[in-house]
Amino acid sequence: MPFVSITRLRIRSRDYVDLFAAALPGVYAQAAEAPGNLGMDLLADANDTFWTKSVWTDRDAMRGYMTSGDHGDVMPHLRDWCDEAHVAHWDQEGDELPTWEEAHRRIVADGRTSTVAHPSPDHAIRTVAAPVVD
Repeated sequence: MPFVSITRLRIRSRDYVDLFAAALPGVYAQAAEAPGNLGMDLLADANDTFWTKSVWTDRDAMRGYMTSGDHGDVMPHLRDWCDEAHVAHWDQEGDELPTWEEAHRRIVADGRTSTVAHPSPDHAIRTVAAPVVD
């Protein structure tokens, strides 16, 4: 059964936005070629916030990508770069990407926060602004 992964990261400083943006091409290219990836998308949202959504053949495929290559290299920095970090995962019947609205609903209803070194007030109380989608 396909496995969905949603992340929402708010970068806490313009300095870190530049570092995050520099890492994105390699991370995105790695995901595109990762075994088990069925689809992915990235949304650069307001207030230096970035959403990702991806669908994988299973949880193990997603974890293999998450902990290796460019993605594995950038993950340890997110604790310091972000002041908000949320994730949600679920299994679903089909291999289609969820809408951004569904991604937000799942983060709010079933998601969890990731540890950040400098949490914002919203991170501490799990307030998650809906993504702005044109």
